[in-house]
Amino acid sequence: MSGKADETTPRDEGPLTLWQVTKSVLWAFLGVQKDATRQRDLSRGKPIHFIIIGLTATILFIAVVVGVVNLVISLAQP
Repeated sequence: MSGKADETTPRDEGPLTLWQVTKSVLWAFLGVQKDATRQRDLSRGKPIHFIIIGLTATILFIAVVVGVVNLVISLAQP
């Protein structure tokens, strides 16, 4: 056993950590999530945390895409 507690253990009944919310949002970007994780998010998560991290992740994604496009365009010009 690695010593790391599983995220769905009964003793872990407090609010979700920042890392747990971030992982849930990132998996949501891909459209996949375990049912147990979804239930955990619905029962222990605060909607505002998911909204803030989701908006932040979206802004970062858009910034990366714009940056890559600008880099490719600048490299393609003679």
